[in-house]
Amino acid sequence: MIRFLLLCFSWLALASPTTAQTPYFPPLLGNTWQATDPADLGWCAPALDDLQTFLGERHTKAFLILKDGKRVVEWYFDDFVQDSLWYWASAGKSLMATMVGIAQEEGLLAIEDATQDYLGAGWTSTTPEQEQAITIRHQLTMTTGLSDLTGDVDCTEPACLTYLAPPGTRWAYHNAPYTLLGDVIAAAAGVSENQFFASRIGNKIGAFGAYVSIGSNRVFISRARDMARFGLLILNQGQWNNTTVLGDMDYFTAMTTPSQDINPAYGYLWWLNGQESYQLPGLQFSFGGPLIASAPADMFAALGKNDQKIYVVPSQGLVVVRMGNDASGGLLALSDFDPLLWDKISQLACATPTQEAADVADAIVLAPNPAGEMFTVQGPQPVQMTTLFDLNGRQVLQSNQPRIAVAQLPAGMYWARITLANGQEVVRKVVVK
Repeated sequence: MIRFLLLCFSWLALASPTTAQTPYFPPLLGNTWQATDPADLGWCAPALDDLQTFLGERHTKAFLILKDGKRVVEWYFDDFVQDSLWYWASAGKSLMATMVGIAQEEGLLAIEDATQDYLGAGWTSTTPEQEQAITIRHQLTMTTGLSDLTGDVDCTEPACLTYLAPPGTRWAYHNAPYTLLGDVIAAAAGVSENQFFASRIGNKIGAFGAYVSIGSNRVFISRARDMARFGLLILNQGQWNNTTVLGDMDYFTAMTTPSQDINPAYGYLWWLNGQESYQLPGLQFSFGGPLIASAPADMFAALGKNDQKIYVVPSQGLVVVRMGNDASGGLLALSDFDPLLWDKISQLACATPTQEAADVADAIVLAPNPAGEMFTVQGPQPVQMTTLFDLNGRQVLQSNQPRIAVAQLPAGMYWARITLANGQEVVRKVVVK
């Protein structure tokens, strides 16, 4: 319990000030991008040096941390520079999910439509009835039921796309059905996926990049700052300054929360932290616990092969981007690099809790929990403020009273940030039933 509290304290210190800040957006053109001095956030130079050394040892090319849109860290390694291009690998899946959401918002498609409506009959080798049952939503959630056991999960030819299970009943990290989402968008919009990206996202956020065909795959390539711009767009829930890029909040929420029960750590082509279990590419069994225990619970991520990363932490206003060569054995998504990196990031704050502070935090109790109409914050210190966040990091309630009414909230799990009279902050889970 003490280790958990220390980690929570470190995240609160790292994100100081913890209240939401007005987001900054860099200009669409040019290299201007405001920065925040790490010292102003209470980050210690030795810890930053340790992080930089770790990244260099793990074959990193580019690494950025944004806090409320401003650059806190921007490092390049070896001969890599600000304008160097690199591939996103499967982190590009999360970009594609955003494009699908925009296409649906424009009325070009609906994710409950049969994929066959856009790719035509015979895009698989299944029966007509089996093929008709596969929807765009199944492609977004990795639940098409098409076999990933054919020996080539990238092949998009009909002969490679064979039936294994009813759609929606089996989660499998199958690249080919995802890749074909680009063709779905092209058919729906009448332009290529690259033209769609440029007009709907890139031009609106100042990001440049393109999907490039590599074998059967189409891999997005850009600069590190373009990757960070996309992360900043997602941190701000599809808004860029005064421009709405993705305005369908129902879709955004569905994209960044569990999309099915088989692998709750997967949304619409986004990986989700803080869930009770997760499943990994190539495996048909689940691991208990969150995806990355050392990272904030509300974090969600675009994860690509060889450790291409976009991490988004709504409650902290953080975007973290990593490009580079393989850092951990060539895995497709999650690797041992993720928890090690977040352990380093969580130690950036200079402040560390005293044992007395840990004892106070340990004594804070929310009761009853699960809560029906209300819960009470109980502990040795008076409560100054309690703020509730949903699993997307959105603030849903704030109260300066020890008894918190929650009857108006939808049932589910929330994070409570409790500010005590002595200024100490404690994080707790609370379930509303």
